[in-house]
Amino acid sequence: MNKIKSVENIVQAGRAPGLLQQSQLSEEDRSKDAFFAQIAELAEAMIARHGRDFAIGSFVLAAKFIPGGKPLINRTDGGGEAAGAAKPVRT
Repeated sequence: MNKIKSVENIVQAGRAPGLLQQSQLSEEDRSKDAFFAQIAELAEAMIARHGRDFAIGSFVLAAKFIPGGKPLINRTDGGGEAAGAAKPVRT
């Protein structure tokens, strides 16, 4: 709870949490920051290519799968494709 309050104070002071010195962060916090950066990059790419509605819908759909423990990708095919993803149409 104290950590959440300190992050809120940093944001309210106009400084983003990502601007904290890496040496001040725990290994877990550095790992979480790296994942947030990946999510941000993915979101920006999705928005640029398909628009905000697509990006939002994708993240909402993923959020629905996570609590149920449902896999987000089909790892059995070895291709790392999204579960049930449509295969490209060859013309």
